[in-house]
Amino acid sequence: MNMDQLLQTIRSFDGLLEFAPTEGDEFPPTAWGDHFFYYAPGGQVPKRQQPYATIVTKNYPDDSLSDLDKPGRWRLNIHVGTTTARELTDKTAVPTGDQWDFAAPDVVFPHPLYRHQGWVSIVNPGARTSMLAVRLLRQAHEAARHRLEHRRSRERIEREPGAGGTR
Repeated sequence: MNMDQLLQTIRSFDGLLEFAPTEGDEFPPTAWGDHFFYYAPGGQVPKRQQPYATIVTKNYPDDSLSDLDKPGRWRLNIHVGTTTARELTDKTAVPTGDQWDFAAPDVVFPHPLYRHQGWVSIVNPGARTSMLAVRLLRQAHEAARHRLEHRRSRERIEREPGAGGTR
């Protein structure tokens, strides 16, 4: 699966908000060419919300282990939660010694920086991981939808007269 095919799939999700900074945007140059995905049916990023998935197309100053500066390389990052991340990476990632090979293509591995927060990554998803990647993206999108709906419901309740925890 190439990046355009994956982007087409993600863009079909209901309520998707995609940020894809380009040169001249208000975003820093390090983000140009990358993609950030949110569940935001109103077209506005909800407060205090991180993207549920990203596609990065280059190395960042503190994140170069996936060797993304080589032509044609990119990395899909998905927030799947710590339990799922542990289940996926215990079974599918390719360790090299006591380290992960964060540059291995078409393999699910813990995100090089955010693995403890429940993120997984795949460099250039291909035949082994494309279907899994799409499934994980759909699940992450639905989880983001659920979080937003829960947050909105809680905020409505807090605004109701008499709310505030009195017993």
